[in-house]
Amino acid sequence: MNRNKLVSLAVAAAAALALGISAPAFADGTPASGSAVISEGNTFFAQAAQAGIVAVPLPSATVSYSGSTGLSGTFPVTGGTASLTLAFGSIQLGGSLLLVDARTLKSVTFDQLALDVDTFQITGVPQGSTTAVPLLDPAGDLEIDVNGTVQTLTASDLDVDPAGAAYLDSRLRTSFFTGGQSVGSLTVAFTPAS
Repeated sequence: MNRNKLVSLAVAAAAALALGISAPAFADGTPASGSAVISEGNTFFAQAAQAGIVAVPLPSATVSYSGSTGLSGTFPVTGGTASLTLAFGSIQLGGSLLLVDARTLKSVTFDQLALDVDTFQITGVPQGSTTAVPLLDPAGDLEIDVNGTVQTLTASDLDVDPAGAAYLDSRLRTSFFTGGQSVGSLTVAFTPAS
């Protein structure tokens, strides 16, 4: 790469940082990729349904259901710089998450979903806000593996974060959510940009 191109890239990156814009991957590089699969177990699914609570992954996330394992939302990786083994960084996820309380007729949609590796939380920004809310915490048996450039995380349990429980109960006007409540499990596959 010649000196002028390096200077141009540095100026563009500095301008993007000053404006709060994420810089795109280099034209000759590969963007970050992978997915995070949040599995809502049958027990939590049934308890939530009885309470009138429904959680729905929205595009670009996809949803599937199995009678034996429950409801799963697959959220594509859209960016991020992180190391699961060194526990730093953040992995940005595409799609949104809609939660509805059919009894109170209240709802909230979370965008800008991310796995914050620093705090080990899945966070989301409620529409109309700029502040991320910690929603879920990977727990249980945790396994982190690296195979080539692919980093994987599996968590046998996925718990409602206490701050997320308080936020959801307040926003949906329910008393269903509690900190540490088991939702299901989590599987993340992440390939950093190169």
